[in-house]
Amino acid sequence: MSDQEISSIGNPDLSVVVPVHNESENIAPLISEIRDALDGKLNYEVVYVDDGSTDDTLEILRSIAGQFSRLRIIRHQECFGQSAAIWTGIKEARGRWIATLDGDGQNDPKDILKIIESTGGLERLDPNVVLCGFRKKRRDTWVKRASSRIANGIRKALLKDNTLDTGCGLKVFAREAYMSLPFFDHMHRFLPALFLSKGARVESVEVNHRPRHKGVTHYGIRNRLWVGIIDLLGVMWLRRRMKNPEAREEKI
Repeated sequence: MSDQEISSIGNPDLSVVVPVHNESENIAPLISEIRDALDGKLNYEVVYVDDGSTDDTLEILRSIAGQFSRLRIIRHQECFGQSAAIWTGIKEARGRWIATLDGDGQNDPKDILKIIESTGGLERLDPNVVLCGFRKKRRDTWVKRASSRIANGIRKALLKDNTLDTGCGLKVFAREAYMSLPFFDHMHRFLPALFLSKGARVESVEVNHRPRHKGVTHYGIRNRLWVGIIDLLGVMWLRRRMKNPEAREEKI
């Protein structure tokens, strides 16, 4: 399916949302992999959110967009963080379904189809189900693995979201369901619990995880562990106060 054919169809079925901050070296390789994985298989768009990058990220995105009509670029004038970038991308997305990817190349774009096909294909996706990638074999530094293991253990004990890997950037869900969630900084770390609070079901699908080959991570123990634990207390408070009343219009 050519770009011209895609544009003539109208709104895409799937929007792949990728938040990035100073990831210039990973932009072209990851977009190439997304195209290899999805071209000819889905009616999709790619929404990159440049979260106030200070390197060549924006220039590289612009150069690629000139040759790739499915690519859309949204830019924050300053860095607001990963949750804000994801929220902006999904708000601007045109697809009914959303697939999120980290911009560092550690998620494998081929797993987008794997996750979708685990339910029988795009046409069989349930808007009340959130599909989360599960990185069984993590390819991170011991610092990231250790801090994530501690934070995940505390999260599971307190939120009881029964999610194997809430930190995996690869997720598939309905745009409308996401936009009904309350927005706050760092919310991307708690998406499964937030979706559960809205009555959705969360399913985990094992996915590939790759080492970072280019660039450097922007997250460490301070903002991955300690800030995450503080946020956890806020999410617990929020969940206790979220209500999902069932209502119907009475016929007269």
